[in-house]
Amino acid sequence: MTAREVLAEVLAGPGGGADVEEAAVPVAENTAPTPTPTPTPKGGAMPGSGSVVPVWREGLEVSALSPDYQQIVRVLAAAEAALTCGEITSVLGLERVPAKVEGVRSKAARMADRGWLVKEPSGRFTLARGLRGGGS
Repeated sequence: MTAREVLAEVLAGPGGGADVEEAAVPVAENTAPTPTPTPTPKGGAMPGSGSVVPVWREGLEVSALSPDYQQIVRVLAAAEAALTCGEITSVLGLERVPAKVEGVRSKAARMADRGWLVKEPSGRFTLARGLRGGGS
């Protein structure tokens, strides 16, 4: 049975469809169906692409960040000096393996790009000036 015949039967319904003409059902043969585009959520984030990190501005609280990002801010706030991603990983109680360190590095870099942290040339991270000591 060809695709035209199947489509003609489906369009005809339960009555049999003897009155449906095959020529009235245009079907392109050997073509894949056209995919339906999936709408992208506002803000450009794809579903499951991680937490959204807002751009830091004066008055924006740390609570605007997801819990994982808040933990990194707390670790850096308690530190006396800038920390490497390996050090942050250890303080967070995570196993210091490449996958965990890279996860922390990715989050820290994202926060640095959005003004929450400062990445020093050495690769160490510290809180941005506005988050240290209440905004000075």
